[in-house]
Amino acid sequence: MRTESTFLLRQKRFLPYFLTQFFGAFNDNIFKNVLLLLVAFSSAGQLPISSDLFINLAAGLFILPFFLFSASAGVLADKYEKSAYIRKVKLLEIVIMTMGAIGFVTQSYIALLILLFLMGTQSAFFGPVKFAILPQQLKPNELVSGNALVEAGTFLAILLGTLGAGLITARENAQELAAFCVVIFALLGYLASRFIPNAAASAPELEFKWQPLQQTKATLAMARADKNIFRSMLSISWFWFLGAVYLTQFPNFTKLHLKGEETAVALLLALFSIGIALGSFCCERLSKGRIEVGIVPIGSLGLTVFGLLMALAIPDNLPHFSGFSEFALYQPLWPMFAYVTLAGASGGLYIVPLYASMQQRAIKKQRSRIIAALNIYNALFMVGSAILGIITLTVIGMSIPELFLLLAILNCVIATYLIASDPIVVVRFLTWVLTHSMYRVTHKNLHHLPEKGGALLVCNHVSYMDALLLSAICPRLIRFVMEEEYANLPPLRRFLKRASVIPISANNRRSIVKAFNDVEQALSEGHLVCIFPEGRLTSDGEIAPFMRGMDIILKRSPVKVVPIALKGMWGSYFSRHKGAACQGLPSRFWSKIEIEVGEPISPEKVTSEETAKAVAQLRGSWR
Repeated sequence: MRTESTFLLRQKRFLPYFLTQFFGAFNDNIFKNVLLLLVAFSSAGQLPISSDLFINLAAGLFILPFFLFSASAGVLADKYEKSAYIRKVKLLEIVIMTMGAIGFVTQSYIALLILLFLMGTQSAFFGPVKFAILPQQLKPNELVSGNALVEAGTFLAILLGTLGAGLITARENAQELAAFCVVIFALLGYLASRFIPNAAASAPELEFKWQPLQQTKATLAMARADKNIFRSMLSISWFWFLGAVYLTQFPNFTKLHLKGEETAVALLLALFSIGIALGSFCCERLSKGRIEVGIVPIGSLGLTVFGLLMALAIPDNLPHFSGFSEFALYQPLWPMFAYVTLAGASGGLYIVPLYASMQQRAIKKQRSRIIAALNIYNALFMVGSAILGIITLTVIGMSIPELFLLLAILNCVIATYLIASDPIVVVRFLTWVLTHSMYRVTHKNLHHLPEKGGALLVCNHVSYMDALLLSAICPRLIRFVMEEEYANLPPLRRFLKRASVIPISANNRRSIVKAFNDVEQALSEGHLVCIFPEGRLTSDGEIAPFMRGMDIILKRSPVKVVPIALKGMWGSYFSRHKGAACQGLPSRFWSKIEIEVGEPISPEKVTSEETAKAVAQLRGSWR
């Protein structure tokens, strides 16, 4: 079965870009890790400074350009055509890597340190365009798949670059081999970039001035202007904070607490990276082409649970492992391997919808600068992760498992905040999982659901599950008009109020007036409002005449009407096919149902009778 990911990897509008960013991340990690390994194992007198100082300087110099130049890079990426911009940045990589090759061969470590700063600069200039180009090259329903591939590819590139660096430095001719590899992979990245299709400038009218400090302030202010974008940004940066701590501490964690050697560290890194790739692809499959931010708190919860288990599941009395196979085949460690993989998978579920949501929400003319602001925050949080490691492990004297416990607790606070800040989104996603587990749901023509603006959704009413089924298929919040008796049930009242349900009672004039006023206000504010104009569940599976309330709504609020048909729900446990709903035991399981959306009808042409005919035509004979 073809997946959206495999489809995209065959498309010229995506594959060259994917290879470009993959080779870039891979080459960064080859260069950086070869340099650090050569320094770590250099003999006394080879370095002009101590190896510890060199390694700390290297880490700082690589990340410093993200603070200095990300904002300027965002302005340039918005101002110029993006494929040409990428090629210029990749040409800069070739120049830097050529100088790096000379540095490796001549063992000029100070020159390599300076080049590491330049490489960080090149990465900082590539960062904003890396994600800003995706919404221009992909369709809206491909954005999640594209981000899933990018995240999976990035972490696999980091893993392969780290492992490749180890293989290179193990050879006698390590310097020459490293020199050859970094140039070759820079050339391959540039060659791939030659095939990226044009992506028009988002804001060609921008005036660029070399003012990094002012541009940074303006970029960060722009990012904070939209509350939802800023929250996504901080959530993404928190993930990079967690990831940086885990990846930094895995070597010592493996050595001190799992009794493994260097090859064992590679296994943990591989499992974590593979987990992120698996989680990214699971997110794509769960989302079905939608940007489903309801997955984010679930991913965050997974990071908490599996982070705790990683800290608590260290077996007692471990032997000292002398080789990779001995470590990998030791069964008491297998739960640990599973927790590392599942923590990575939770990270994939967490990060992909956030990136896709931010790209979609960002104003087109500002998208690259929004990504630039994200890169600044990512760098800041990664520095914060290093400071946390120093304080907890060196100053306070905590162990690495205790640090992992602290991370899990902090992440639990973050997960709680995400759920509390927007519980409806999470519940809507869980509703999608529930309804699509109970029924074999297929959809037709969901593209007719408006992406923005107010509209009245009109659907036949078959069962008590109808509202849940409709809310699960629409990425926007639907405000349902609901019978007041059900809307005020004590267990549901608070949640339904947060879900912006509009209660109505046919026997209470004040309730009717208030409901029509609420519907009018909701439509004027650009919300989707759904009504079931039959006014009650069908008692025979057929569509009853529509009540005149719909005409009153449209007279007060002339908006488009979107007819929707539910098919296959008659006969379900929640319908009245037995005379009353929810009677006895369910008589069928995992039934096939279909939800079809019709073309929107303009308000001047619509009446309740015409809409009833449209819904009946969509439904056909399938009850």
